[in-house]
Amino acid sequence: MDAPDTLSPIGSADNVLRLIAAFEQHDKLRVADVSRMLGVARSTAHRLLRVLVAHGFASQDELSKAYVVGPSLLRVAVSISRGLDLTKAAAPVMAELVTELGETIHLAVLQGSEVFFLKSIETPKSLRVGARDGDLRPAYATATGRILLSELSDEELQTHLPSVLAPLTRKTVTDREELTSVLATARRLGYAWSLGESEEDVASVAVPVRNASGRIAAALAAAAPPSRLGEEDVASIAAKLTSGATRISSLLL
Repeated sequence: MDAPDTLSPIGSADNVLRLIAAFEQHDKLRVADVSRMLGVARSTAHRLLRVLVAHGFASQDELSKAYVVGPSLLRVAVSISRGLDLTKAAAPVMAELVTELGETIHLAVLQGSEVFFLKSIETPKSLRVGARDGDLRPAYATATGRILLSELSDEELQTHLPSVLAPLTRKTVTDREELTSVLATARRLGYAWSLGESEEDVASVAVPVRNASGRIAAALAAAAPPSRLGEEDVASIAAKLTSGATRISSLLL
């Protein structure tokens, strides 16, 4: 059994800050990793991690039981990084797409088994999909998540899917084989869609934004009420989004 650590309030605060900083270098941290890095007992490492979880600065991955960056820390990072390359490059293109398509435009990245929305620009229409800045959504049920998942290897994919694909609406794909087929279609076509699967009153189409190495860095999506975005609209919207995503990618080179 680990011997208990006796830490002053300043020492505890220092360890929490060092732990937060460790996520810059590590996608996932286990109790043993934290114990070794901070030089504390495993019981103390576990307590520090639970403090971060309680405040949303860390989350425990369902599959590996390791700890990953939590939504609160992501929101802090986004507020700091709004001027960084991806969001800065995307913003004017997103604004033009709002005008061209007349719908809300999202920019999102993959975070564990969820998508994290970096930025949204709403359409001025009274009936619209609202902004999602800082929100997390299950990747398997969203257009943004599906395009981000579409080019992962089978091994990588399993680390980004929950053990159970829970239904979010009556239309959500919850069968893993069916989802695999959906992702294969997204990979082949270069775009993905979700029509009332993550939220009943939301339909969306997403395309990849690629970095200089050609890998998917983010997803660019248009979201609208289902009355304005049906299956017959998906391909034409995807084409316009792809043009915008290509422009964003060129600014990241």
